[in-house]
Amino acid sequence: MEPVWKVYGYITRFYKEKPQVLVFQHSVPEAGIQIPKGTVNPGEDPLHAVVREMVEETGLTSVYVEKLLAVDTGMNTDSKQQKRYFYQLNTTELKDNWAHHPIGGGEERGLTFHFFWISSEEEVRLIQGHGDYLHLIFAK
Repeated sequence: MEPVWKVYGYITRFYKEKPQVLVFQHSVPEAGIQIPKGTVNPGEDPLHAVVREMVEETGLTSVYVEKLLAVDTGMNTDSKQQKRYFYQLNTTELKDNWAHHPIGGGEERGLTFHFFWISSEEEVRLIQGHGDYLHLIFAK
């Protein structure tokens, strides 16, 4: 069976000359704190998918891919195989925190995500898998 392709975005900005990463608190408390991510559509390139998903999930209008950080494979919580693409993206938007209703549809329809920035890996506990390559951002 072909794995489901997922894109994860570490959207970064610099605050006081140090990197910060965008995270959000899901409106369903059990979903925890996450980074924006989404599914690659059939026939879609992961690079295009990550930009589309970041805009849909965050409401930001200026996100730019800096680089591909990692690609891996594994099983999700439903025991479905996934191929995961982790990207670092940048934004110049200056919002410190905000709420957004994702526009991608599906399971996220009607939800509200509350976005904020973190300045270290230890600042929050991300849900499983979301922080797997965060050290590559904060190691700089």
